Amino acid sequence: MPTYSALTTLMGEDAAEALAEAVEKLDPAPVGIGVFEIEDDSGLWEVGAYFTEKPNEVMLEVLALAFEARPFALSELPEIDWVAHVRRELAPVEAGRFFVYGSHDADKVPADRIALQIEATVAFGTGHHGTTLGCLRAFDRLFDAGFRPAKVADIGCGTAVLALAAASVLPEALILASDIDRVAVDVAEANVAINGLEGRVECLEAAGFAQPRLAEAAPFDLIFANILKGPLIELAPDMAAHAASGGIAILSGLLVVQAEAVTAAYLAAGFTLEQREDIGEWSTLVLKKG
Repeated sequence: MPTYSALTTLMGEDAAEALAEAVEKLDPAPVGIGVFEIEDDSGLWEVGAYFTEKPNEVMLEVLALAFEARPFALSELPEIDWVAHVRRELAPVEAGRFFVYGSHDADKVPADRIALQIEATVAFGTGHHGTTLGCLRAFDRLFDAGFRPAKVADIGCGTAVLALAAASVLPEALILASDIDRVAVDVAEANVAINGLEGRVECLEAAGFAQPRLAEAAPFDLIFANILKGPLIELAPDMAAHAASGGIAILSGLLVVQAEAVTAAYLAAGFTLEQREDIGEWSTLVLKKG
């Protein structure tokens, strides 16, 4: 069955949301639609819709004109076995002592590395993205320097690969992994089981630190937060409130051009910048609470 995509951009979140709502009412109706800001604070938004029947091109033109959007770019997508495609693309990743792989690469696990199996069917937080890789490298360096946190929180954990890395080398630590998305929490729990770490990582559904278990367990010696610029800045006061004195925050999900703004928010909250690593267009920050 062919799939068609229709993509456009326009200025303003309200206009983008209104356009998406109008597109949803088309006949044939889209099977999925998304609204995304192209870059934080840019004001430019993308509206994308996906159809299993060829959409009404005339109506798309009318809607683009009505909402002052660029003309929709209409494409027929090739039929792809996405799982097989992702498995080919996601080769194992090495980050210091950590080796992140999918089950299809189980035969490639070296004996001298700590292996973390993260299934390629789930694309967020596999270790291949510059943000997750940066966090793993940062933690590896801290561990090499003798850092042994007793309490760890992975905020916005996704697949929980960062929490799993901590659990694999900190057998006595309390480790909590939370995400706002229930599906991500289910994925995290599955990955905990796949890696034989049941009972070592507690997975929670939470927005930021807004969960009684996180409050009860605080203060944390190490906090991972691999999310986005906006939420990271908003979390700075809460991060300070939940971090132990001398505790470390490893932050990513940031473009290089966003790193200074996030750093400034954390300096204002009482942290000092210990290290920054840029991998491609992504940046990872290591901060210490005073």
